[in-house]
Amino acid sequence: MTATPPSERRVGWGFVTFYALAFLGTCLVLIAPLLVTLALKVNSLVGIEAAPRNLSLVTGVGALVAMVGNPFLGKMSDRTTSRLGMRRPWMAIGLLGGSLGVLVVALAADVWVVLIGWCAAQLFFNGLLAALVAVLPDQVPGSQRGLVSGVLGVCLPIASVSGTYVVQLFSASELAMFLAPCAIAGVLIAPFAVRLDDRRLAPSDRPRWSLREFLGTFYVDPRRNSDFTWAFVSRFLFVTAYAFLVTYQAYFLINRLGSDEAEIPGLIFHSTLVQSAGVVGASLIGGRLSDRTGRRKAFVLTASATYGMALLAIASSTDLDRFLVGMALAGLGFGVYVAVDLALVADVLPDDSSTAKDLGVFNMAGALPFSVAPAVAPTVLALGGGSYGVLYAVAGLCALLGALAILPVRRVR
Repeated sequence: MTATPPSERRVGWGFVTFYALAFLGTCLVLIAPLLVTLALKVNSLVGIEAAPRNLSLVTGVGALVAMVGNPFLGKMSDRTTSRLGMRRPWMAIGLLGGSLGVLVVALAADVWVVLIGWCAAQLFFNGLLAALVAVLPDQVPGSQRGLVSGVLGVCLPIASVSGTYVVQLFSASELAMFLAPCAIAGVLIAPFAVRLDDRRLAPSDRPRWSLREFLGTFYVDPRRNSDFTWAFVSRFLFVTAYAFLVTYQAYFLINRLGSDEAEIPGLIFHSTLVQSAGVVGASLIGGRLSDRTGRRKAFVLTASATYGMALLAIASSTDLDRFLVGMALAGLGFGVYVAVDLALVADVLPDDSSTAKDLGVFNMAGALPFSVAPAVAPTVLALGGGSYGVLYAVAGLCALLGALAILPVRRVR
């Protein structure tokens, strides 16, 4: 028989600590290239004038691969009958395959090779992410999901700071800048994968494969699952705002604030540090308050609105100090959002037997924006006279709309 998810047992701090470290490693390999190294790699190959367009191509296509790969590999995880469990094999496959993709990017001599390597990295790293996220509903009871989600929410800002610091530390070697985060991720993920009391699926209980089932990998009926759908829309809009910020931060600092290219790794490290200080505190407090009050929607709405206002403040900044103030405010909104949003989604999943697949579908809301934002950005920049301030204002509006989109959710308060 299919193993019953051990989600009725309370988890201890040992589990939470190892889970958080593994999630931190996954965030690290996904975010470090997007924050610094990918933009610098593209810039070194084509120059600053052509870099935004080429970076849009690489990140946009890579995000499409992630959008498809996350639910598909999540479904493969739900169907895995290995003696090692349902999630553990995909953690190993995802980390190793993604690291090879990053190696291709680091060694690339033209943008097309960068594109191929980044697509491979996105595919496999999202398989790793799908397996790790599925552990939350697999292992954590509803009464603790806000707390654990809040701890996981801290991982992204820590990964952002750590990633930019590592890149800065190894700035003398392009290969080391790309591969050091992968090595660190391996050290963080391996202990959790080894000690995980993973779910197991008997071969006789694995659903028969069919074309209809395959197509269902990428779909959840919005009419039967309206709460899930509105949560998806809210996440999509919020992450679109975030995608604008992180993808074009280097070019914003160069073109809008007049920073030298050599200063960019250090400036992004400091701005990420400022933002992360707000994220860490807000995430831990927001997750606990959400569990204690039993409310999710109010926290998600307030957080998304705060993030939108912060991006509008960043859009109007004309010097580094104002930019950093905006980043600090963004950290507060982002921290509460990531702490509570994942717990909200876990509460409105359509089917307990397909958690990784459904979370994979939901994670499309986190991947698709990294295709949409680069596709839209050149048009916004053209209409705005090349102003990155206009681009970030559009990002702020996306976050504000994301706050409104959470209002129709009914199954959670």
